[in-house]
Amino acid sequence: MVHPASTCQSHRKAGIGRHWHGKKTKQRYLVNGKPVSLKQLYQLAQPVESKKGILRSIDTVMKNGTPVKIVFIQNRNKRSEWLAILSTDCSLAEQEIVRIYGMRWDIEAFFKTAESLLRLEKEFQNRSFDVLISHTIIVFARYIVLTWQNRCHTDQRTLGGLFYELCDEENKLDWAIALQQLIGLLEDARKQTNSKIKKLIQSQLERWIAALPSYIKAYLPISVCES
Repeated sequence: MVHPASTCQSHRKAGIGRHWHGKKTKQRYLVNGKPVSLKQLYQLAQPVESKKGILRSIDTVMKNGTPVKIVFIQNRNKRSEWLAILSTDCSLAEQEIVRIYGMRWDIEAFFKTAESLLRLEKEFQNRSFDVLISHTIIVFARYIVLTWQNRCHTDQRTLGGLFYELCDEENKLDWAIALQQLIGLLEDARKQTNSKIKKLIQSQLERWIAALPSYIKAYLPISVCES
């Protein structure tokens, strides 16, 4: 956990945090050994070209020594302002950091609604595990019903339109990341089996990789290609 971050899992775990332009914070970042504020860091960050909504990006270090990558995106409601998204996984691309943050924001909005409006954990006092689980299920069921009603009364999109939007969301998953995920799963499976199965999986991987075009091989984990 890093300020102000929480954990979100995509193809790997990364601490993702956010901060709005103009909001004061005491957090400082080190650039060439000198502490700078988030606003100063924005001025030092390199502009990002041809990436919609992404203004700048910079790899830096927090004052406590944690390496981070900060992506500055444009505020949709006020174009003169920006939102800073912080990731503790510096290897992630800017688009991937924004995608993970978008997923985390939906989760936060859900729990905010459950706690503030549907009274999760506030409706009663009980220490029984079964009662707590039952109450949580009831609250979540309420949320599902309300969401469905909202969809029926306010969402003008057709089912066909929702289908195409879902297809667009699926296209946002970078194929290179999906390929790396697949290789990682096979590698994990190989490590957990006996030597005979390990050799078989390794042999099949090598044959498959050898048949791939060179531009695809470039995206595979080096350890797999060299093994």
